[in-house]
Amino acid sequence: MDEYGRFVDWDKMDGSAQSQDTKELTCTEFQELKQLARQGYWAKNHSLRAKVYHKLISNIPCRTVTPDANVYRDIVVKIVGKRSSSSLPLPEFVDNSLVPTYCLNAEGIGAVRKIILCVANQFPDISFCPALPAVTALLLHYSRDEAECFEQVCRILACNDPSKRLIDQTFLAFESSCMTFGDLVNKYCQAAHKLMVAVSEDVLEVYSDWQRWLFGELPMAYVARVFDVFLVEGYKVLYRVALALLKFFHKVRAGQPMESDSVQQDIRAFVRDIGKSVSPERLLEKAFAIRLFSRKEIQLLQMANEKALQHKGITVKQKRQNVHLAVHAENFKSEIVSVKEMRDIWSWIPERFALCQPLLLFTTLEHGCSLNRFYSHSEGHEPTLLLIKTTAKEVCGAFLSTDWSERRRGGNKLSFFGTGECFVFRLQPEVERYEWVIIKHPELATTGSETENHSCPAPPSSLSSGSAPSDPSERLSPFLSARHFNLPSKTASMFMAGSSECIIVGGGDGQALYLDADLNHGRTSHCNTFNNQPLCSESFQISVLEVWGFRD
Repeated sequence: MDEYGRFVDWDKMDGSAQSQDTKELTCTEFQELKQLARQGYWAKNHSLRAKVYHKLISNIPCRTVTPDANVYRDIVVKIVGKRSSSSLPLPEFVDNSLVPTYCLNAEGIGAVRKIILCVANQFPDISFCPALPAVTALLLHYSRDEAECFEQVCRILACNDPSKRLIDQTFLAFESSCMTFGDLVNKYCQAAHKLMVAVSEDVLEVYSDWQRWLFGELPMAYVARVFDVFLVEGYKVLYRVALALLKFFHKVRAGQPMESDSVQQDIRAFVRDIGKSVSPERLLEKAFAIRLFSRKEIQLLQMANEKALQHKGITVKQKRQNVHLAVHAENFKSEIVSVKEMRDIWSWIPERFALCQPLLLFTTLEHGCSLNRFYSHSEGHEPTLLLIKTTAKEVCGAFLSTDWSERRRGGNKLSFFGTGECFVFRLQPEVERYEWVIIKHPELATTGSETENHSCPAPPSSLSSGSAPSDPSERLSPFLSARHFNLPSKTASMFMAGSSECIIVGGGDGQALYLDADLNHGRTSHCNTFNNQPLCSESFQISVLEVWGFRD
């Protein structure tokens, strides 16, 4: 019998994983390891995978004192005693998570609970770690005994490399990862996100399941392939695979009625039965085809979400499941959008701001059509939401990530600022959110014909999806506000502009919005190279304009 097969029920294990080919892994270079992991080099050899896991985990930088196999042998009898393994209670920090059996035999199923209890004894600082049962069960398939599995789990938990995130161990880290995943879905899986908004009352509750899809519902052959790459490349891999799962769910289920009353349950069922529609190779191929943010950018987004949760005092699991506040019908009144429409907009904004309630800052019905009053009521608030209703009953708007006071940095000149979180949208006659783009060379946007009639430049028509700069130092995406993280200003880009004469918002997919100083008239720019419909009429009259802030 394979020395690493003590806890495996071979009748359940994928036959292709039982190969006894005498493969060895000799490479140590990261790039080569990454390629081999993605290709599944050790996926079809149980013993080789076990040795690779042991090698990769042994190389994780850990705390000086990290419990090892000998510690387990010393404490297991005292902690477990004479109790039956199957009746052992799990620590609260696993949050009633599934304890997947995968392809474990009876001895292995009992051993998982023993190991988790011993881990809890050695890591009293862990307060929330729902992924631990699945990780423990998976590693037990590739361990010679319980003590070896315990040591490997401990090394993953004790990783002290600040640049290498592995498993969330606090509710703050877990919840901010769910918010970050929601932000990534909003950007990279817009069709799936649109479906989630349509069929779910609480989108974040759906996205808070993302780690359960990977560490709980995903079958053994799939989760092992994901773990192969995760140990080499880190946490970002988990986001990639979860996004790919959501994309496949939308593709397979698009146009079909939900199988249950809950999309959350439907996604779980789809992931459990993913073998019917998607192979492990196809899943990883899809995951790595997504042009995701860099690891550094995702870390910054995670930091921003953690700060937002801390600011709201949400650092431990709440008794009420939904920690994100929806738009309250009794407290919301707009002359432009309904509660339902505002909730749709709330589903598009970055998750850290969805914690807040909308606060009306300015409306032309009360404050008049003055650009100066628009600025005076909007300044000091970041971000803001601009809503416009035209006399033709069109409704459009923009999410603006940066305080309007930033416009003063350009003196009397029209100055461009903002971040890549800005976007424009249309609600009437049809709902459409336009992906953000960078306004290129705003100083070249003025044309002769426009400047004859207007003292302010025309809406920039040179809009693009933001290609990466050639200078490596400038490759950080403008997705987040530079000043929030003490980043150089050159990493920020230009999405909004304001002067005493006009407002310009560069949206996405070739869309830009231009408002005159009297706040009575506006124009849009639409790049004809895109198939989507324009934001609203090329020239329009404003019936009502509102600016909303975000209240804690």
